[in-house]
Formats: sequence, C-alpha cells, structure tokens
Amino acid sequence: MTEGGGSGPTGGIPRSRLQDYAELVESPTNSVATTPATTAAGNRREFAALLGEFRRTAVLLPLSDDGFPLVGDFGGVRWLYAFSDEAALARFAAARGAADRAWEYEQVLGARLLDAVAPALGVPCGMAVDVGSPGDELLLPPVIGVVPDPVAVDAGAYGEGGGSE
Repeated sequence: MTEGGGSGPTGGIPRSRLQDYAELVESPTNSVATTPATTAAGNRREFAALLGEFRRTAVLLPLSDDGFPLVGDFGGVRWLYAFSDEAALARFAAARGAADRAWEYEQVLGARLLDAVAPALGVPCGMAVDVGSPGDELLLPPVIGVVPDPVAVDAGAYGEGGGSE
C-alpha cells in the first residue's frame, strides 16, 4: 500500500495523512442526524462506546511466524490486527488466502494493547479490529483518548499532528 502526496486546504502546504486519523471521531458516519453538530456528537458517543468495549474485552492478537504481533503499515501508521473471536480471525485468514495454515495467537486485554503495546512499538500505532469481517471492522487510530497522549499523533507525537514537540 502506498501513500500519495497532496496539498492541504491552504494551498501548497502538504497535509499529513496522520491528521486524517486524528479527525476520525469528528467525521460523519452513515447515521442520520438533523445537524452536523448532532452528527459529530453522536459519532463521538458511538466511538467512545466502541472504544470502551474494546478496552474491556480480551481480544485475539495473531502472531507472525517469528512470534511478534501481526501488523500492517498504511498511511504512516502501524496497525496491530486484533480479533473479537476465532471466527473473525478465520475470516481474516481466508481473506488473505491463508485459511489452511495454523494461526498462533495470544489473548490480550484491549486496554493493554492500547496502553502498553502500541506505545512500545515506537511508531504511530493503532488497532485494526476484526479486519475481514464486513460490517464489524473497527479502526482505533493513534489519537488522544485512544492511546496515551505522549504517543498520540494529534498531540505532536512523532512530529505529526497539531501539538508541539
């Protein structure tokens, strides 16, 4: 997967792809609302509920052949793959054309992934939950309120986002 360039709304200033992730909680979804403000507020509540559920849930973290968590890199972010159950992991494996091999995994509390594992990687890191399960997928980007502030891209971590270093 590659990342394309582009310019931001101010003309020739390039826009960071990480800023798109930082703005995730304010972008509208398919929900119906009467005003943009109520849509954004509803999206934030829905996202907060999903995040809370993820933090309280033990998820499956598939491991690569070398025993490290399986990850994907896209848009300047490293995404840890996490699954709600073995069926979701099996759908992911099938989508990758690897359903016939044994998949090693660890069961880890979502809060531990966000609070300890993601910061330990040393790069912007979010969670890609139930990838390969249409309608159930969830992305938890590395932003304030999801990961610890020191590693949140919108707090200026890694030289990106709106904060200062």
